[in-house]
Amino acid sequence: MNPNKRTPAISVVNFFTVMLCLGAYFTFASVQGDFGLFRRIQLEAEARKLEAEKSVLLAEVAALENKTRRLSDEYLDLDLLDQQARDILGLARGDEVIIR
Repeated sequence: MNPNKRTPAISVVNFFTVMLCLGAYFTFASVQGDFGLFRRIQLEAEARKLEAEKSVLLAEVAALENKTRRLSDEYLDLDLLDQQARDILGLARGDEVIIR
């Protein structure tokens, strides 16, 4: 045999095999894992959905705050009071026709 030509030792092959396996594992974990890219995309989609729900709820809260202010002692909206009395108590004026 030629002394200049050497075959790689088994330990070198094992080293590169282990490094290849570790690289594949960490690549898989960075994409599929609990903190991976797919989980990040899911969390961002959920965050957008929750932001939309938050804006809807804020609009409802604003409407309820407005209605509460309009029924308060400082500012009484007689039309709103009349509407609420009709809805809750089932009242109607004498000149109204009720259709069920």
